[in-house]
Amino acid sequence: MPLVGAGFGAPAAIAVKAKFPHSVGPPRPRRRATVRQAAQTIGIIQIVNHGVPAEVITEFNDGFRRVLDLPREEKEQLASPTGHPHRGWRQWPDDFGRLELERFNVGQYDDAEAAEAAGLTPTQATLYAHANVWPPQEPGLRAATRRYQDAFVNVARRVLGLYARVLGVPADIFPLGDDVCTTTVVNNYPKWPHDGASDDEKLLLLEHADSSALTVLHQEGDYAGLQGRRPDGTWTSVTIRHDALQVFTGTLLTNWTDGRLRPGRHRAVAGGTVTRRSSAVFVHPGLDTVVAPLPAFADPDGSDFEPVSVWERASGNVEEYLRVFGRPEQLAAWRENRSYVAEVTA
Repeated sequence: MPLVGAGFGAPAAIAVKAKFPHSVGPPRPRRRATVRQAAQTIGIIQIVNHGVPAEVITEFNDGFRRVLDLPREEKEQLASPTGHPHRGWRQWPDDFGRLELERFNVGQYDDAEAAEAAGLTPTQATLYAHANVWPPQEPGLRAATRRYQDAFVNVARRVLGLYARVLGVPADIFPLGDDVCTTTVVNNYPKWPHDGASDDEKLLLLEHADSSALTVLHQEGDYAGLQGRRPDGTWTSVTIRHDALQVFTGTLLTNWTDGRLRPGRHRAVAGGTVTRRSSAVFVHPGLDTVVAPLPAFADPDGSDFEPVSVWERASGNVEEYLRVFGRPEQLAAWRENRSYVAEVTA
């Protein structure tokens, strides 16, 4: 995947090399056009020279690697005790019982008390009534995760500023605010021991676009299992660079721009000789925000985008996820407020 603008790369047929723009000045005309094309056609860019210290990424990744390498019986103790699908460890089998991925989820706040202490209302803090699960084997992982989250949110802010400049609008136009809402997910994709399968037969994560404003992701492994969808419906692989971050446009940013920035539709396929790991921070504006096309982008003839309440979406997220993806035994565990660990048979 060629580098694009500012040390940016995108899974598009574009090749311009430069550094990440630390200043607030406008990017060069060619770089501006390149970044705009990537944002408007695929919605995924790859950044090098991003300013996140290597030790912040390494400390986070190494900690979670050790956790996900633990014996299964130890990892089972790290599943959410209340069956929350977005807290702690879980594994995800396919319809044949084969492992598709392992995942570890971390909420922005450890529990409702911490959320209220940070300024959320008691109602908003109910999002965190199901507490985070921190592995006792890694006592420094909580602090490492907070550093990782803060650094990735900073990258998201800078990318929003860059997108504003290449679109010719004020750099601070996107109202992300100081009270951002984040979630953090670590995915482990297993080795692929089978030969002769097509990418469509090796799907580990189905095609989707994130519901965030931006998602910032780091990936490790020996194969390009992350794929972005081109406008013509074909797929292109996102090359693994251990010094790079991937930034996906989410549906909230698409809404703000009235469709001018394309949501980054992507999927994950198997194929490596080692586990591929991706670690993402999903960045949303504050829970009080209602996202709608901004005046600078709004079409005077009307918009196809309806206003989206960040709170309403966040508060219904678990039920919607379980409605679409939940298995009967997982739904039962959630309703009964107990831990759920999916069975893997192969």
